[in-house]
Amino acid sequence: MQRLKSAVAAFMISLALPAAAQDGVDDLFTALATAEGTDAERIADKILTEWSQSGSPAMDVLLTRGRDAMEEGNLKAAVMHLSALVDHAPDFAEGYHARATAYFQQRRLGLAMSDLEATLSLNPRHFGALSGLGIILADLDQPDLALRAWREVVELYPGNTDAQAAIDRLELLAEGQTL
Repeated sequence: MQRLKSAVAAFMISLALPAAAQDGVDDLFTALATAEGTDAERIADKILTEWSQSGSPAMDVLLTRGRDAMEEGNLKAAVMHLSALVDHAPDFAEGYHARATAYFQQRRLGLAMSDLEATLSLNPRHFGALSGLGIILADLDQPDLALRAWREVVELYPGNTDAQAAIDRLELLAEGQTL
């Protein structure tokens, strides 16, 4: 429970942080702000591709192995590879994000939240981590906090249809239905 509290606190703090200008994707975010449909998805994919480049071929191999293991359903191996990545590249946000995904698939929500906290502390614009946070908070029956996370996703990635659908659903839970 303590991990959940610290992850939620970090999320709240991350909302107040300025966007990281040094992550090399400013122009892509500018384009993402007005893109729709497949154009928005294409730009978001480019951002994710940029974020997946650690700058070290060895670390990129660990990320690839971890993701491949997840796709194969071998979550234990995925966590092993991604933990090695995080150990050797503690400033690489995507390592934490990928491991959070593996932990989530194992239903180890506290560990997933902790890694999402690390991701967002390193990269406050990580809309994938914010999405994961929204999913977990909704699963934990925290609709107000989940709604905040999904709204932050839409701020960064307005064309994200999954985020808008989650917001529509969570607004009813968190705010009720108007008559």
